[in-house]
Amino acid sequence: MSTQPDLLYSEEEEALRAAVRDLLTDHCDPAGVIARIESDAPHDLALWKSLADGMGLAGLLVPEAQGGQGATHREVAVVLEELGRAVAPVPYLTSAVVATEALLACAGDEAAELLARLASGRTIGALAVGLHTASNAGFPAVRLEDGALHGELTGIADAAVADVLLVPAEDGGLYAVDADAVIITPQVSLDLTRPVAKVVFEGAPGRRLGAAEPAVRRALRAGAGLLASEQLGVGDWALTETVRYLKERKQFNRPVGGFQALKHRLAQLWLEVVNLRAAARNAADALATGADVDVAVAVAQAYAAPVAVHAAEEALQLHGGIGMTWEHPVHLYLKRAKADSIAYGTAGAHREALAELVDLQAP
Repeated sequence: MSTQPDLLYSEEEEALRAAVRDLLTDHCDPAGVIARIESDAPHDLALWKSLADGMGLAGLLVPEAQGGQGATHREVAVVLEELGRAVAPVPYLTSAVVATEALLACAGDEAAELLARLASGRTIGALAVGLHTASNAGFPAVRLEDGALHGELTGIADAAVADVLLVPAEDGGLYAVDADAVIITPQVSLDLTRPVAKVVFEGAPGRRLGAAEPAVRRALRAGAGLLASEQLGVGDWALTETVRYLKERKQFNRPVGGFQALKHRLAQLWLEVVNLRAAARNAADALATGADVDVAVAVAQAYAAPVAVHAAEEALQLHGGIGMTWEHPVHLYLKRAKADSIAYGTAGAHREALAELVDLQAP
C-alpha cells in the first residue's frame, strides 16, 4: 500500500466545500463583515450557530463515541479554506480546532463532558495561550493557590465569545475556567475579524482536565497546520477577485488584465497559491494520518504566511484606488493575512523548527 499523501479533494470534501460556501455566500457577505467589525460585537454568532449546530461542523475532529462527527483534519481544512475565503468572524479555528485538540489530549470525565459540549457547538472554548505562540515555544501559565487561579494572560484569540477557557497553570495542569469567572478586556488587534483579549484571573475556580504541556503542544501544532488552509482561502480569494477585476477594468479602451506586466504578476501569484494548496493539503493529510506531522506543519507554515500576505498586497495594489477604500473588502484580507503570519509561530520560527527536524542547522 502506498504511503504517499493524497493531496486531491475527495467527493465528500468537495460536497462539504459546496455546502459551506453556499452558507457563507448567503450569510457572510463582505458588507456584513465590515459592518460587524465596526460594531462592538465583531463575532457573527448566528453564523457560528448555523455552522456548528446546524451543520455539525464544530465536532468534526471529535470521535462519534464522544458526541462528534468522527471526521479528520482533511475535512476541517476544507471548512477553514472557505472560512478564510470569506474572512468569516467565527471562532472555528480557536474552538473547533485548537481548544478541541487540547481536550482530545486529556483523559477523564471532565474533559470528555466538555469535549461533547464543544462538539455540539453550543459551547465555545478557547485555549488561554497567546495566538502568536508556536507549538515548540514556551507559554505563560497562571498561579494556582488554594485551588483558585491568579494572574493574567494576553493575546487570547476569541476570548470575548468563549464560554470556557482552557488555562495552563504553574503546577503543570490544564484547567477549565468558566468565562464569567474572569475579567476579559479587548486588546487592539490588526485583524478585527479575530479579536484578541487580555484575561485576568483573580481567584478564579478551575477544574483540572489533565497535563498542560502535551495538550497545549498538540493543540498549537494542529492550529498551525490547519491555519495554512485558512491562509490558502485568503490567498485564493485575493487571486480570484484580482483576476476578475482586471478583466472588467478598462484603460486605454482595453481590459487592464491584457497588459503583459500584470499577466506576469498574476501568473507568479497563481504559482504561489497552487504551491500553498499543496503544502496546506499535505499538512492536513499528515495531521489526519499521523505521518511526519511536525515536518508537514513546519513546511506549510514556513510557506503559507508570505504567500497569503503577498496575495493580499497584490490584490490591494492591482485594485487601484478602489482597493484603498474601506468599503472594498480587500483590507479585511490583508489584515487577516498579516495577523495569520504571526499566529501559531512566524514563518521564520517554522523554518528554524524545520531545519532542526531535518538536521540542517545553520552554520
